[in-house]
Formats: sequence, C-alpha cells, structure tokens
Amino acid sequence: MNINKLLFLFSLWILAVSFKPADSVDLKNDKNFYFKTDKQEIESLIRKAYQWIETKNNNTDFDPVTNKKGDKYTGLDLTAHKKRMEALKKTNFFSQQFLDNYNKIALKLDTNLKNKKIEWLVGDLPPFGNDSNPWCSCQDYPDEYWKTMAVNNLKVDNNKASFYWTWSWKGDFKYKTTVVKENGVWKIASLEGFNFDEFTKIY
Repeated sequence: MNINKLLFLFSLWILAVSFKPADSVDLKNDKNFYFKTDKQEIESLIRKAYQWIETKNNNTDFDPVTNKKGDKYTGLDLTAHKKRMEALKKTNFFSQQFLDNYNKIALKLDTNLKNKKIEWLVGDLPPFGNDSNPWCSCQDYPDEYWKTMAVNNLKVDNNKASFYWTWSWKGDFKYKTTVVKENGVWKIASLEGFNFDEFTKIY
C-alpha cells in the first residue's frame, strides 16, 4: 500500500471519529421553529414596504370630502380610496387580510362621517386614529429609517408570523406587525397602527 493511499484512509478515519450528528429537531411538532431565511425574507419585506411608503407613496390615507361651505368634512373620497387600494395591492407587499381591514376602516369612517357620529372640521386633526402616523404610530422618525429597520421577537407558526420592528434611534420604540405567506411569499397581514377597533373608536 503506497503512502498516498495510507494518507487518504487516515483522513477518512479522522473525519469519521470527529463527526457528531446534530441534535434532531422535530419540525412537525415545533411550530416556532423557523429557518434563517424566514427572518431575512421578512426583514427584507418590511424594509422594502416602508421604503415604498416613504418614497413612492403619493396617496394619503382616507382622503375626506368637504361640504358646500368648505368648513366641514362629510365623508371620505371613495374614488380616491379605490385608487389607494389598487396602489397598495399593486405593491405586492400587503396580504388580502391587510387590504380587507384597510378597506373596512375606510368604509366605517365614511359611514360615521355621513351619519354625523363623528365631526371633522376643516383644519382640525382627524377625529379617528391617535394623532400619529398609523404606519409607525409615530410623529417623528429617523431619516431613511427603512434602511435600519430590524425584526425582533420573531415567532413563526407555519405560514404566519408575528414580530416587532425597530429602527436606529435608541429607546424603547417598537411596532407590532404580523405577516402571512400567500403563494409562498411573505406579506404584511396587520400593522399596529391600523387596528380596526382602535382606529375607528368614537370618543
């Protein structure tokens, strides 16, 4: 037996004795197990979605219409709302669940304004929401914050996931979000600032 063959056999023996099988993981029973790519894909989704929101989003949420005097809002501009829905859907960032909830909020606000359950004078803050930007529940934010957004406390359950996202500013800021997989693609299912009950609450 020549020296090369001996060296080859010795190498195989070293690999055999040093190899230790990884601890087995029961993927079927561990619903919170997720591959690294899930977090990467979800973080990428959130960053791209908020880049679109801040740089390519030309529409505002829930545009109102005024009365003849021009001093009071009497409902929402449903034509503008329809275009808004189409723009959100076209991005492919938002699930049907999110779109349905967003539409439900708009129709409820429109009804409340028309039925005079809420009053919105021109120049005043809207009588719904919480006086902050619903996309981040904030009134101020870092420049180009989507570049530093990070996903924390990620919990994945099959085709659903929940987490908080944060940004580069120090502090305890966090924003609750859920996502779902539609046709194998992660999409935003809910955002903390668009909770239907909270957003449409009448004070």
